[in-house]
Amino acid sequence: MNFHTRKWVKPEDLNANGTLFGGSLLRWIDEEAAIYAIIQLENHRCVTKYISEINFVSSAKQGDIIELGMEAIHFGRTSLTITCEVRNKLTHKTILKIDKIVFVSLDEHGVPLPHGKTKIEYVADRLEQRDDS
Repeated sequence: MNFHTRKWVKPEDLNANGTLFGGSLLRWIDEEAAIYAIIQLENHRCVTKYISEINFVSSAKQGDIIELGMEAIHFGRTSLTITCEVRNKLTHKTILKIDKIVFVSLDEHGVPLPHGKTKIEYVADRLEQRDDS
């Protein structure tokens, strides 16, 4: 799993118990997962189709630095399935796990679009392929 995105838990991110509000965390996850899907599928028209059970393992508090990890686990004909883990950056303690987040690639009319992808690609790999052309 690649952990790239980090967030600093600030007062506006807290719930009534003084810990990280789950809704704020889920917004961050959905945004980061969408960016991941857009990059992997090379299509800015990707939408969230499904999010599996969300397992809140522990909480975060104000001042914590958390990191979001994403990894592609399945490429469908028009979809991409991602797994997610959020952890405390300093302690590496898991805060949340989501087994499956499914994104669908769409065309300009909002119709599912086959993407032709079968494996994770990194930007550096794409640049190397273009340089070889």
